[in-house]
Amino acid sequence: MMSDQTRLATPRAVNGPEEPRGGEPRQISGSERPALWRRLLSSPAGRAALALLLVLAVGAIFNADGAFFNPGTHRDTLREASVTGILACGMTLVIISGGIDLSVGSVLALVAVCAATMAIHWNWPAWLVVPCCLCVGAAAGGAAGLVTARFGVQPFIATLAMMVLARGLAKYASGGMKVSTAIQNSDGTFHYVPVPPLFHGIGARILDGNLAVVTLIFLVCVATAWLALSRHRWGRYLYAIGGNEEAARLSGIPVVSAKTFAYVASGVFAAVAGLCEAAQEQQGDPEAGNGYELTAIAMVVIGGTNLMGGRGGMGLTLLGVLTIGYLDKILSINAVPDAGRLVLTGIIIVAAVLTQRRKN
Repeated sequence: MMSDQTRLATPRAVNGPEEPRGGEPRQISGSERPALWRRLLSSPAGRAALALLLVLAVGAIFNADGAFFNPGTHRDTLREASVTGILACGMTLVIISGGIDLSVGSVLALVAVCAATMAIHWNWPAWLVVPCCLCVGAAAGGAAGLVTARFGVQPFIATLAMMVLARGLAKYASGGMKVSTAIQNSDGTFHYVPVPPLFHGIGARILDGNLAVVTLIFLVCVATAWLALSRHRWGRYLYAIGGNEEAARLSGIPVVSAKTFAYVASGVFAAVAGLCEAAQEQQGDPEAGNGYELTAIAMVVIGGTNLMGGRGGMGLTLLGVLTIGYLDKILSINAVPDAGRLVLTGIIIVAAVLTQRRKN
């Protein structure tokens, strides 16, 4: 016969070690930690968040004699990344639908020239300038989208053509010169007019100078695109089209109208970015936005949105905007030339795409 002590100890031996009580935290074993890291790195949000943390760590190390820790640096980072971030909002919609939009930088320049001409030279009120500029962006995006969706032209070709066309229109409308507050008279002299209230309002700062209005506009654009993707039927259409366009068509989804509207939305976001660019520069530059489309694509891809379409979201794009914005700011405060920034951005895009293919 077993002793009383042996009988009492037997259930413990069978059932294993005693579980921690409700008030005690559960300790994660060493074998579980790699599994947590694998789950984190397997998700696009986890990889995007890790990339942002790595960039912030680099900024903390190469802080330019403490400039990175200055609150003004972070305010400027958000403000400077807002214009390309607005472009990234529209780019996200197009990429999720399985397309690409190379024309957003040129549309930005066209709208900036139109806004400066109407607000500065023609002295139009803000309630008339803003809708007209949005219509210009929507028309440019709709034209590219219609060529892509209705006539089956590759998005790369259609938007490349629109990129050239919009840039040419911007130069034609401005005469190849910046549209500023310096207006040329008939005798060749110049007279100056005040900056319009619209530009003052968009370029202002609120909350005691801690938040730029441009940053606030960017956040509104992020929220709008997020609502369209996650709460509206059209957003589900874009995911279905990007995943399998033929299956979406056979399921009764209006593929042509849904894809066209994605490019219209991208054009509207480009128009908003053009208004912000013109307000911050207080002029309309036909050369503005050169290369912005590549930065917008980098923000979307680094955030984790699949370049082949069908997967992604605005939360991921927001992480990508912050990553590229902080990376650019860190390189700027450390006096890295523009050539180095472009090379590094290209390397990051290739690495992000290769990572997506590996995970897929």
